[in-house]
Amino acid sequence: MVEVQNVQRKVLSVLALGQVLGGLGVASTVAAGSLLVAGITGSEAMAGLAQTSGVLGAAAMAIPLSKLTSRGGRRLALTSGYALGALGALFAITGGSYRNIVLMLIGTFLVGAASAAGYQSRFAAVDLATDVSRARNLSVVVWGATIGAVAGPNLMEPSGYIALHFGLPQLVGPYLFASVTLTLAAVLLISLLRPDPYLYAAKLADAPRIMQTKNTREVLQQIRKIPRALLALLTIAIGHVVMVSIMVMTPVYMAHVDVQLRVIGIVISIHVAGMYAFSPVIGWLTDQLGRFKTIGFGFVVLLTSTIISGTAGAAQSVQLAIGLFLLGLGWSATLIAGSTLLAESVPQEIKTGSQGVADLVMNLSGALGGALAGIIITVLSYGWLCAIAAMPVVGLSVYLSRVWRS
Repeated sequence: MVEVQNVQRKVLSVLALGQVLGGLGVASTVAAGSLLVAGITGSEAMAGLAQTSGVLGAAAMAIPLSKLTSRGGRRLALTSGYALGALGALFAITGGSYRNIVLMLIGTFLVGAASAAGYQSRFAAVDLATDVSRARNLSVVVWGATIGAVAGPNLMEPSGYIALHFGLPQLVGPYLFASVTLTLAAVLLISLLRPDPYLYAAKLADAPRIMQTKNTREVLQQIRKIPRALLALLTIAIGHVVMVSIMVMTPVYMAHVDVQLRVIGIVISIHVAGMYAFSPVIGWLTDQLGRFKTIGFGFVVLLTSTIISGTAGAAQSVQLAIGLFLLGLGWSATLIAGSTLLAESVPQEIKTGSQGVADLVMNLSGALGGALAGIIITVLSYGWLCAIAAMPVVGLSVYLSRVWRS
């Protein structure tokens, strides 16, 4: 038991550091990618293709990375994800330098693989966890993304100077930086994630090395038959779609009354703090209060955020900041408690497959939510967007109470 605890401490340290490096790389490219695509195409309307391509890349890589885990462990899967992300950064540098939109979007798509690796790191954190520490262990790895999420966007200017020094366009600088940090993350994991937590857990359980042979449809069918697992999957997806749909449209809403970019940036930074900074607290609550109560807490916080944000005027930055902070906090609760519940609710033979499915569904939900949000705010209003976003949370709350009682 002591040996397992020592291994788990090392695993958490390596995974958290990998999250820091990976988060720095991915977050630093978000704004630059949109600006590069807009510059290449000459259309601001096309700028969102960079983010959309990255989200689709993360979704597309979720299942392959889970299958790699089944075949060769977490070290192989996570290293592959970060390595593909580093390769994608090189494609983006080439596309940005030669103004080639195809290479640029291939690059952002592959950078999405690094995001997929970051998401699956949270499941690697619970391979060796106990029932009383599973959520806290998962939350430590989620918290590792805080540094990257906050610091990454602020590295666009200094990395741009480095790009100019090498005779490259300034906006490819973040991708230069990402290629380095994602490579370091891959090297870190392949070198130090030993023993592999997934394979070590299988050895302790005397389970076969290859545990996932079912395809995505079969995994989904099996999840549907397990109410706790289905609740967990829906919680992760709904929490993500609500967060993304409101978050991406808040800057647009604020810009309607010419709010300063600095103020918009502060509001988004407060939102990011809500998403990641309190992850360890959410993890502790999940272990102390239970998965269902923490999911319920997340739903209440999300609903509160939709009311506060939806009733705020475009110039009411303080109220919007409070609303978006709660939006991030509610997302954190649904992600951590939902992921923990999923990890412990499915049978061993579909464990990694269910984790890949969860990330696939989460990313596709986020992409759909972002696309629909733009339509809703154009046809109706930001207030209506928040009201509509609250509806699936209310519906899922009913299902939560049903599963909780059973």
